[in-house]
Amino acid sequence: MCLGVPGKVLEVNDMTALVDFWGVRKQVLLHTVDSPVAPGDYVLVHVGFAIRRIPTGQIEETLAFYETLLRTAEEDLMAADVQEEMGAGEET
Repeated sequence: MCLGVPGKVLEVNDMTALVDFWGVRKQVLLHTVDSPVAPGDYVLVHVGFAIRRIPTGQIEETLAFYETLLRTAEEDLMAADVQEEMGAGEET
């Protein structure tokens, strides 16, 4: 199964963006995202690529779902995958 993680775009520089995932900031490639993104947008990221800009009306629901996953990480393999995806290549 492919799993994407939502994050908030902080900065955009050509075809990369700095994205915040619950306090973890990572550089993300924008080559495959479905529409242009700007700071303040939320994107769904998989293996370092933004694959989809999350529509404004879906942000709250999407974040709530992932926050539930993160709280149940010890019990749920999918939640562990989300945490692994967020932590891969962590920046300081």
